[in-house]
Amino acid sequence: MAAHADAGPPSEVTAETIRLAFADAWGRMGAAWGVQPSVARVHGYMLARPGVLTEREVREALGLSHRAASIALNETETWGLIERVPDPRPTGRRGPNATAYTIAGDRWRWLQLVAEQRKVREADPLRPLVQECLDLAAQASQNLPDDPEVVRLRAWLEDLLGFMRLFDRAVSLLARAETTQIATGFNVLARMSDGTIDRLLELFGSLPEDDLAATLEAVSRVSPNVGRKILSAANRLARLGR
Repeated sequence: MAAHADAGPPSEVTAETIRLAFADAWGRMGAAWGVQPSVARVHGYMLARPGVLTEREVREALGLSHRAASIALNETETWGLIERVPDPRPTGRRGPNATAYTIAGDRWRWLQLVAEQRKVREADPLRPLVQECLDLAAQASQNLPDDPEVVRLRAWLEDLLGFMRLFDRAVSLLARAETTQIATGFNVLARMSDGTIDRLLELFGSLPEDDLAATLEAVSRVSPNVGRKILSAANRLARLGR
């Protein structure tokens, strides 16, 4: 049997290898977010390679044609994930520097933008269609007031539309919040055990909605100094109530 030739040493893993692997993974996840894979791949590469990049640098790194790179960069810019900036690196040529691209905002900004764009592209077009179905159910309930199935459908559609409005509001709140505020919220959640979160949800579910909303409204108006005092007092009360 002929001896197999040595395969040789494995290819060296470089920083660029890791960046490209991340870009490919980000691209595969794009469809789950409603983002074209090519757009997500460009975004992923730019996330992993900070600084500014020209179209040529992105094109050559990802193996794209000039047209494909331009389309992907323009779409990524339309999403608000990157922004155009002058290339700060000297070129040795006269005239303005070439256009380059850089990531827009911090790592939380893309979460806001993806959530907002998915709402615009998916939830917003669906809501009027559900409203049309609800209008049909309302009309049918007038003609068939004793039909339990029509009554059930109308109530279900009203509940669904109400949920969609609440979902839209939650996404809108996320989209307009400061990214530092979002980071704080997620960091607080990370410090809490699943059991603690489950108990909080159970507690919130047991409290009167109007009273809970009024309390949160009042707390939202206090100063940070008073807010810290409220937290301290709540902590003492919670320890006494154990």
